[in-house]
Amino acid sequence: MSVETADRVAAVTSSRPSTPLQTSWFEFLLDGSLLENHLQKSYPDPTPVQLIIQFLEQASKPSVNEQNQVQPPADNRRNRTLKLLALKVAAHMKWDLDSLEKGLTIPVLNMLLNELLCVSKVPPGVKHVDLDLSTLPPTTAMAVIIYNRWAIRTIVLSSFPEKQTKPGPHQMNMLSIVQQEKEMTDNILTVLKEQATDSISVLEGALQLKKDFYVHTLRTLDLLAADAAANGETESSTAGLRISADELHCQVHYDLGGIFFQQGCTDQTAYENARDHFRQTKELLTKLDSTVHVHLDEKRLAGYWNACKALTEDCDPSDSQNTPYNQINSLIRARNYQAVIEAFIKDNVSRSLPNNFRRSVLREFLYKVQQGESTLDEVCYKLCVCNAVRDALEGEVLSVRFQQLLLKPSKKMVDFILEVLSHLLMSQIIVPFLSCRTLCETLEELSLLFVVSSHKLFMELLKEEERKVLVEQLRKRSTTINLSAKPLPSFYDIPASASVNIGQLEQQLILLLEPRRIRQILVELHGMAERPFWKVNSKWEVPPDYINVILGIKDNLTKDLVYILMAKGLHCISIKDFAHARQLFSACLELVTEFSPKLRQVMLNEMLLLEVRAHETMAAEGSKERPPSDLVSRVRGYLEMRIHDLPLRQVVGKECVAFMLNWRENDYLTLQVPPSLVMNNPYIKLGQLLASTCKELPGPKECRRTAKELWDVVVQICSVSIQHKRNHDGRVGLIKQRESSMGILHRSKFITFIKKIREPLVLTTLISLFVRLHSIVRDDIVNEVTAEHLTIWPSTLPNIQAVDVEAVAVTVKELVSYALTLNPNNQSWLITQADIYFVTNQYSAALNLYLQAGAVCSDFFTKAVPPDVYSDQVDHTESGR
Repeated sequence: MSVETADRVAAVTSSRPSTPLQTSWFEFLLDGSLLENHLQKSYPDPTPVQLIIQFLEQASKPSVNEQNQVQPPADNRRNRTLKLLALKVAAHMKWDLDSLEKGLTIPVLNMLLNELLCVSKVPPGVKHVDLDLSTLPPTTAMAVIIYNRWAIRTIVLSSFPEKQTKPGPHQMNMLSIVQQEKEMTDNILTVLKEQATDSISVLEGALQLKKDFYVHTLRTLDLLAADAAANGETESSTAGLRISADELHCQVHYDLGGIFFQQGCTDQTAYENARDHFRQTKELLTKLDSTVHVHLDEKRLAGYWNACKALTEDCDPSDSQNTPYNQINSLIRARNYQAVIEAFIKDNVSRSLPNNFRRSVLREFLYKVQQGESTLDEVCYKLCVCNAVRDALEGEVLSVRFQQLLLKPSKKMVDFILEVLSHLLMSQIIVPFLSCRTLCETLEELSLLFVVSSHKLFMELLKEEERKVLVEQLRKRSTTINLSAKPLPSFYDIPASASVNIGQLEQQLILLLEPRRIRQILVELHGMAERPFWKVNSKWEVPPDYINVILGIKDNLTKDLVYILMAKGLHCISIKDFAHARQLFSACLELVTEFSPKLRQVMLNEMLLLEVRAHETMAAEGSKERPPSDLVSRVRGYLEMRIHDLPLRQVVGKECVAFMLNWRENDYLTLQVPPSLVMNNPYIKLGQLLASTCKELPGPKECRRTAKELWDVVVQICSVSIQHKRNHDGRVGLIKQRESSMGILHRSKFITFIKKIREPLVLTTLISLFVRLHSIVRDDIVNEVTAEHLTIWPSTLPNIQAVDVEAVAVTVKELVSYALTLNPNNQSWLITQADIYFVTNQYSAALNLYLQAGAVCSDFFTKAVPPDVYSDQVDHTESGR
């Protein structure tokens, strides 16, 4: 290159504005002061949440050993520093969950908060609900509170519908990664939902603490990293960022209100709890001088508050201070529907009610009509007219439903439309004029045309010449109108010229549960646009086992209909709305029977699962009625089914096995289930082993053989491969995400299966097994946990190092706690729970349960307590206190 050329290139390069290079994650490892300086910038690049993602991604990368085997992330100084850097970024953000939730996925935020629990020295292996927050160091207690706030907020956020993103061509290779992340998210959500009651209890306990709270800052995290906690500075009452009790209580009340409101759809009393928490939130907001550490949406709070008042009837229609929302809801509860219509007519002038509220009221009445209250049809069309007039006032497109009404109106309806428009005459001229003209141009029945053209409103709004021109146009048009009897058009005969109509139809598609109406709307949508409408709502999910079969249906309309009917049916089952689930599944079965034997069998399996869950739900609610013989036969038929190339969901087998165990069909499970099904479905294998063990109790020799097989399977479930042992410092997260499990099931799925079982003997057998396993891995010969049938289990473990001690401890606690929810007066279970509390030094809780056990076995101490109930350990409990 010549000197002149080099100078020219240099000049061009120097003339371009220089873009600062993005700071790489590893630079923060090399320079300890770089992070704080970076975060102080006005627009740091990478942003704080991007840094958290980068730090945790690098810290959790698996390594490869010399044999080229993938190993879990090493617990070394580099990775510990990266995790600490992620925590410091979150501390800089003042642990604002709003910002963290917006920028981080559920798996990443779960990893971050579990790391916070570890560095805050939250006791590993102890459920948060068993911790006494008042006795913990301030930053430790705050870590527990932050985690459980996030847990219930995540449950609430996951229930909101999301629009699915459509991947472009460049994103297709990322689909497997997205699917993996979705599976991780689903697993985490499953555990969070199982622990929701515990999280609520933890936060309710936090509301009882009246002292200020302290959360980790960059400085306290630095002290932890430098091992400066030895002087107690990080555990003192003044370490960290101070958050006043009122600020924290305000935030916790808001979060608890959200979870209770979300639970209200299945438990009406939850709305009352939500209302009380939102009331406390509002009161604390007005009381606080500063809300620096309170992050909530006040508009959403106002919406929650109004909704709770309406749902709990906490308002008086005669109260002048009532909001319009409460007045409308009071009228609805009083069944004063005429007053509701009049209020809507007046509101067209005042416009004090938002359009979305008015539409929600109409939807509520339409739902009641769908449920069989046909007397409300007139209320529905009148509210629809009122809303259409309001839409015209706001310049919005008239709704599809209103257009449908105009296709075949009655004289009564036309009179009502004119009445509504008349109320606007004094305050708004242009809209009644346009509405009258539109009405005239829309109506096809001559008699109704002249009803409008001769109405007082028409006469007042138009000058004489304008009236004559319009009437003449109507006369000419009337000669071309076919006045012969015309059938009422179906829903999908509505004109679909405006794109807005697609959105309105999609909204109805999301809300509807009536199969025929769902089909009608899909027919209309497919007439408007060719696209997959099963993607309209991301909450519509069918099991992965069926997705390929359904998406393989060639006809797009049929594909959408099968997918949506199944997804809606599964959702109804999840909220225990079994009646609608039956309707949806029956329609889907009828549809697929016409073209797919494979999908027909799939639907028969899902309908079997529906009936099993419906019967088990009744049993859990106290029903003693045995299942009908037809249902038991269908369950047996499923377990014996040998259809090749048929997608089977493990959950169907799981619940069928639990069903058979609960109704003591042990002979069937041990003798008649096909070996191929036992090999392919871990739940069926577990059920067979449990049934065999229970069947042979208390025979010692025979029972020990089958018990040993069950023991081996459970030990494997609670074990991890050697490279997955706990870190040398003993840290463990509350939701432990192991890379792999040596057992036939992951422990979380095993616990979910156990919680489907109600049969006392099966639960007693499992408790006995876990108590024996717990005592072996604890190796404590002084303090024993007792249970029935302990002698049938092995007394040693050949590979004790592989057993996850924390997993065993948590499982035995969860198992006994669950059993006591079914029967709080089971003496054996009470003693086992008390012993568990005793060996973990929770003496007050232990003594309380020992007393309960004594009361149960002595008829409230009117008889002597047996010596095996009050052993020497009970005396030590009192001295331990």
